[in-house]
Amino acid sequence: MKFSSFILMASLCALSFQNNAQTPELPIGNINLPSGFSISVWANVPDAHAMALGDKGTVFVGSKSAGNVYAITENEGKRQIRIIASKLKMPAGVAFHDGALFVSSVNKILRFENIENQLDQPAQPHIITADYPKETYHGRRFIGFGPDGWLYVPIGSTCNACELNLDQQALITRIRPDGSNYEIVAKGVRNTEGFDWHPVTKELWFTDISREWMGDNLPPDELNHAPKQDLHFGFPYCHGKEVADPKLGAKHDCNKFIPPAAELDPHVAPMGIRFYTGEMFPSEYRNNIFIAEHGSWNRSKKIGYRIERVQLDNASKIAKKEIFAEGWLQENEAWGKPVDVLVMPDGALLISDEMAGVIYRISYDKP
Repeated sequence: MKFSSFILMASLCALSFQNNAQTPELPIGNINLPSGFSISVWANVPDAHAMALGDKGTVFVGSKSAGNVYAITENEGKRQIRIIASKLKMPAGVAFHDGALFVSSVNKILRFENIENQLDQPAQPHIITADYPKETYHGRRFIGFGPDGWLYVPIGSTCNACELNLDQQALITRIRPDGSNYEIVAKGVRNTEGFDWHPVTKELWFTDISREWMGDNLPPDELNHAPKQDLHFGFPYCHGKEVADPKLGAKHDCNKFIPPAAELDPHVAPMGIRFYTGEMFPSEYRNNIFIAEHGSWNRSKKIGYRIERVQLDNASKIAKKEIFAEGWLQENEAWGKPVDVLVMPDGALLISDEMAGVIYRISYDKP
């Protein structure tokens, strides 16, 4: 479907500005990393959310409250940031496929054709579908293309924890790049804002943010593994591996559902994840999972605001998980909220931070 002229959507004339990585001044010296790693501010991007990499190296960045979609290019070490779309409704998710940029906007998925060749004056986007729910509660949609060439789109629950139609909510879905052939991939997923596919097995892994108001220490957030379609991951009846919901859990045994591959700490709010496929980091990091933990909002002692590293055994079992980067939380006050991670062609790791309004670059030099 073509972009409708009567709908207030993207600004078609891109705004451009040179990046100044010196401002805002942030206490990045407080971020702790393993030996040999360093972090720097790579770009200043207000309300930075999900990221996607174009074929020519353009980094596309979504936003939530800002309503903008950004494109970042680099030439001889100088980065240029363009606003290629504005006035969108929660355009948090971005995905790149066959030369086109796909953007989520609550109930709509937009497609910008041939985007890297017209960053200064993007063509009108097409609305490939407007059939996703209009509710903004859990309406911030991370999107991504799988190895199968389908676009994966989550539908979060429209409640904290309640019974709902699991054919319509608490799902991961997929569609063709033209918006057709809607299918359900996984059920019982409260709110995923990050997923990726194992580089070898091509199987889906995703985070899930568990319900609130069960206390500081329950329930755990989740890292899930879906080796096939049509699996049920427990929401709203069970959380984590065996935590029954206090109101709904009596209706179903937790062993009827697929448990998470790993329980994460309660209320860390895991969001973007990526398998590390670069060559810069030491070899033991190859095919590890990096998780951006956005951070708790209603816990008496805050937790999260960090990057977690997960190592797998035989590509399917959790061997070890540990904190890779932390320091955005100081004395129970946060100055940054990691949202997404992205592996760059040179092997560096980008991290978007919506609170600080920047994208960081983590690199490795042998100590």
